[in-house]
Order: sequence, then C-alpha cells, then structure tokens
Amino acid sequence: MAKKVAVVIREDPRKTHRPVEALRIALGLVAGTHKTTVVLLNDAVRLLSEDLDDVVDADILEKYLPSIEHLEIPFIIQHDTDRSLVQSQFAATYETPDAIRTFLESVDRTLVF
Repeated sequence: MAKKVAVVIREDPRKTHRPVEALRIALGLVAGTHKTTVVLLNDAVRLLSEDLDDVVDADILEKYLPSIEHLEIPFIIQHDTDRSLVQSQFAATYETPDAIRTFLESVDRTLVF
C-alpha cells in the first residue's frame, strides 16, 4: 500500500553531503508507489539554486536535478525564504511554519535529514 512520505531536509548543503543524499532517497521513493514530498528548511533550499558551486557533492546533485524536475517532485519551502534562490522549473510551494507542521502531521512516514 502506497504511503504519504515526507523527506525533510534541514541541513546546509554547503557543509555536509547529507542533503544531496536525502534528495537521492526522495527520488528513489518517488520512483516507487509512495506519494513523496520534500520539505526544505533553512539553507537546504540551496539545493534548488542555480549556484551550486559551494554545495557538497554538487556534481552528484546536478545528475539528479533533471529527474527531480521531470518527475515534478513537490517541494514545500518556508514562506519567508528568499525565492530568488529557487529555480522556477521546480514544483515548489511556500508555506508558513504552521502549515508545514500540519502537513508533516498528516503524512504516514517522515525522514529527517
């Protein structure tokens, strides 16, 4: 049975490889039957930026981004995030902390990175 899954990424991709790995995991979940949404908090939004020079494992991330775009993986981003950091081709919505909390309470499984 398909589950609603949230992959929450809150770490800074300029400091650790874990955010890129979290997106790889999300991509794998989307390829299956699970309804997967990625929640980007704080500096994790830089994963969707045009400027990936400072991102750890940027070369790996660049391989995933076309598939993420093609599959229209939904992203939820904090409403007060600098929207110029997010490339327009990604399926991003901007929500308040309360709306994000409500969403996370509604899913079957949550993976936090």
